[in-house]
Amino acid sequence: MPAYVIARLQDAAPHPDIADYIERLPGTFEPYGGSYLVHAAQHEVLEGDWSGGIVMIGFPGTEQARAWWDSPAYRELAPLRSRHIEGDIILIEGVPEGYVPTAAARAIREAAAAQGTA
Repeated sequence: MPAYVIARLQDAAPHPDIADYIERLPGTFEPYGGSYLVHAAQHEVLEGDWSGGIVMIGFPGTEQARAWWDSPAYRELAPLRSRHIEGDIILIEGVPEGYVPTAAARAIREAAAAQGTA
């Protein structure tokens, strides 16, 4: 199943370290099959509060995403970002091809029935 690294990064003042990070980052994830899905795009908040910028990198699977995150190349590069930009970064597994959410809905109905809230 595909996996995604999603970062919600707060806006930061321009700094040469950030420019270096952006230029060098693809070279760290491409060997693991990673590619940008979202980068520096404007977003519209439809509900709630979602400040900052979004970066999303897709990988063939969680194994490749984790290998990239733990790689010496990325670990060396990461401080260029983390010294200047605060944010949240998650690794999440995608759904398989042809995924249908009925099993998830069924589990919720069963849980609600067991609690007497159905």
